[in-house]
Amino acid sequence: MTDLFFTGGPLFMGLLTIILTAIITASVVRFIQLRNKDSKPLSNTLVKELGIFGFITGISGQFLGLYDAFTIIEKAGTISPDILAAGLKVSSIPAIYGLMICIIGYLLYFGLKILTHKTA
Repeated sequence: MTDLFFTGGPLFMGLLTIILTAIITASVVRFIQLRNKDSKPLSNTLVKELGIFGFITGISGQFLGLYDAFTIIEKAGTISPDILAAGLKVSSIPAIYGLMICIIGYLLYFGLKILTHKTA
């Protein structure tokens, strides 16, 4: 798993991991607030918005990776299709990670939404 992290680019993969940590932290804080019935609760939508931000960050990482790859291809002239396919595969790692973070965020959001309605 760590090889995918470093292959996908430590900058964007690190940002995505921070976003995932923020989603989990916000979910735990919101769950605790629901259990304690706090007067100023954290919004459920923060979890969903962080998930969307993770997806956008992953797509941005892919686009920047593709831009770098196409710049190198342009300088090299002709390349084999195998090298192109490998570059496309590597550039999609942050986007896939961002999509997984978005899915996790939405699942936690829906779970918190159900708990919010049960406690209300």
